[in-house]
Amino acid sequence: MFGIDFSEFFVIALVALIVIGPERLPKVARTLGHLFGRMQRYVSEVKSEIDREVKLDEVRKLQEQFREAAKSAEHTFTDEVVKTEHMIKAIPETEEPTVTPEPQATEHLTDHTLAEAPAPQLELGFESKSQPSSNPPKQA
Repeated sequence: MFGIDFSEFFVIALVALIVIGPERLPKVARTLGHLFGRMQRYVSEVKSEIDREVKLDEVRKLQEQFREAAKSAEHTFTDEVVKTEHMIKAIPETEEPTVTPEPQATEHLTDHTLAEAPAPQLELGFESKSQPSSNPPKQA
């Protein structure tokens, strides 16, 4: 903090010894040490308090920006809801179309004709056993 060299410190100590005297010098040095420590603690407390205030101001600014963004989003959302409500109200009320069921294709068939219909077969692409194989099986 202060630029005190060894020679300057030596001169200050010599003057203090002459002015204060050897009996009271240790007591004065101890008192000065306590005062210097208190001063350092006070300065550090003031610095930390200033830092807290600066951070608090930053948080307040961020909070205000967040509030403005939230209000803007709320207004946008409200405007869109109002527009949608107006669009829905502008649609004319019409009768719902009636749905008539289509006739089934099997209505003209009776249970008897359904039973005579051939069952569909699944073709798997395998050779049937009735056809001769082109490669006869090997005998061991």
